Amino acid sequence: MKTLINPSTKLKSSLDREDYEEILTLKKCCLEIEDVSLKLELDYKLNKALNESIDKDKINEFMFYEDERLIGYMGICQFGSDTLEVNGMVHPDFRRLGVFKRLFSLVRDEWNKRELQQMLLLCDCNSTPGINFIKSTGAHYENSEYEMFLVGEAREGVTIKSLKLRKALNKDAKEIARQNAIYFQVSSLDGNSRLPEEESKQGMDTFLAELNESVIGKVHIEVQNGVGGIYGLGVLPDYRGKGFGRDILMKAVEKLREQQVQQIMLQVAVKNRKALNLYQSCGFKETSTMDYFKLSKI
Repeated sequence: MKTLINPSTKLKSSLDREDYEEILTLKKCCLEIEDVSLKLELDYKLNKALNESIDKDKINEFMFYEDERLIGYMGICQFGSDTLEVNGMVHPDFRRLGVFKRLFSLVRDEWNKRELQQMLLLCDCNSTPGINFIKSTGAHYENSEYEMFLVGEAREGVTIKSLKLRKALNKDAKEIARQNAIYFQVSSLDGNSRLPEEESKQGMDTFLAELNESVIGKVHIEVQNGVGGIYGLGVLPDYRGKGFGRDILMKAVEKLREQQVQQIMLQVAVKNRKALNLYQSCGFKETSTMDYFKLSKI
């Protein structure tokens, strides 16, 4: 373990390319020591910074340096909801020196400046130091999420020819928000719905599933560094149990294959047994588990 001689911090509203590369280097050092998952959303953040204006009064990126070398990072994400998501890391050689504690103190100060009442702290279930730190903040366990990767070729079912995926337009934002409220118990039409055409510029494409031109569900896909991701898949209640979810998933896999991805992954809540069983039956396998802990102001 080293000691801090010339520490400093850098706080920013958004990432630039130099920050991105420094954080990736730090991530690589951490993963060489520990077999854990880090949900940092760096590609999403960089694309967002390059394609839209960021509120300069809000700090989302917290970086800790030792003599100009990045040794600690913590970041805030807010995916159009009323909750912040926070994840971070510290170089293995500089742990137990208060780096993470200092970064979290800065994050908490920023949270207190905002009206948002809740903050989620994310940590791989296998990271004992990370889990212990989060518990020390007073946060309480909320839920867990599997990250799953497709192993081999997807095991397809019966193709439903009348089911089509249509790329969403900005005019579909309210419908997407309505579905998210149904599937994920998040706020619906709050006036701050994310616009799918803007999201597409940042690398996240949204598709509405249509059966005979009637919307019955949706899915989001994204490609980062050769890995295709499938997110937010859902089928409206009246159409469940009829094979539509499986067909939407297979059509999403097909679209990612067209982009020559090397791997395909998705995330699913551990408690969502129906979705988990579907993904397993299609050839996806759990590779890591992310635990979510909640802090509330009230």
